[in-house]
Amino acid sequence: MAKKKREKEVKFSKKLQRIIKLSNQLNGGIKSYDLTEAQIDEINRRSLPNNRISRKLFKKPAKGVSSDTFIIPVEEGVVTGYFYQTEDKKQQISNLRPLIVFYHGGGWIWGNIEAYDLMCRRVCALTGAPILSIDYRLAPHHKFPIPVEDCYNALEWATQGARFWKIDPESIYVMGDSAGGNLAAVVCRMARDRKGPPIAGQILIYPSTDGRLRTPSVNKFKDSPTLTSREMQFFIQCYQREPKDILNPNFSPLLAKDFSRLPPALIITADNDPLLDDGKMYAEALASGDTPARYLECKNTVHGFFGFPEADGREESDAAIMQFLNGRAIESIELMKLREYRHLLKREKMVAAKANKGLISFEIE
Repeated sequence: MAKKKREKEVKFSKKLQRIIKLSNQLNGGIKSYDLTEAQIDEINRRSLPNNRISRKLFKKPAKGVSSDTFIIPVEEGVVTGYFYQTEDKKQQISNLRPLIVFYHGGGWIWGNIEAYDLMCRRVCALTGAPILSIDYRLAPHHKFPIPVEDCYNALEWATQGARFWKIDPESIYVMGDSAGGNLAAVVCRMARDRKGPPIAGQILIYPSTDGRLRTPSVNKFKDSPTLTSREMQFFIQCYQREPKDILNPNFSPLLAKDFSRLPPALIITADNDPLLDDGKMYAEALASGDTPARYLECKNTVHGFFGFPEADGREESDAAIMQFLNGRAIESIELMKLREYRHLLKREKMVAAKANKGLISFEIE
């Protein structure tokens, strides 16, 4: 009976099962905790293979998006920033645009920028917002707090250069998935506490927020097909300098004492993910500090779904991000298909136009 119940809990769509299978084939079934530092470095230097598997997983790059590369100075070094923007010249000439500073996931040790290139292009094409993706230095060579300091330095650099990209300095967002969500959340705290650049909002996709790994979901989904609790323990060990680091709020933002005066947050999780409670509890903590937070949970999907265009939950998350960037009231943001969101926008414009018409005719009378 218990076995049948468990099978029901992890019954994913055939499409998602295929994506999980292909993803495992792409990395050769390698488990992070079986690798040495040298092997991790070697894998990080590999290009994304141009084969049937990768083409099915990541699909074709979004059209109409150009990219530039920048060298960004950080403390005791430099990192690379990849800047994406739509090629719509009319849009670029007109109003100032929002900017997304993006921090990739990968347990603080992985960083396949080619895979994240495809993700950033898609988000850029859908939202119209330029994206600056930060190739921060990775553990285990560069342990805490180096990666998060890199991310904060990159935010400062992006803010200073905003005028050259026709960016609205009051509309700079941070975004990250998994370990990148952790970095984005911490950067927001650092910006507040250091009186740094203003951040318009934070977009956290299944973020890691508590390095102690004690939440119920860590145990419940310890054998999740895309992220196990054992892998998370390995990532934490690689990132920390010493065990007490995990108690530092700049490592585990959920352990902070003050959640006030932080940027509004859109937090999206997967329901079959060891990090499910990390996202949920962080949203609750933000709300306790009167920081606006919208928590959305994608059903019947897994950690890492946001990396694959056809995975269950990806399209709905894209629509939620578009709503957030477009200024929809945070409590009204919902998971929905892109078609539904576009229909909603059209209907709202029609209602606004009718209301405006009625107001004009009233003034004439």
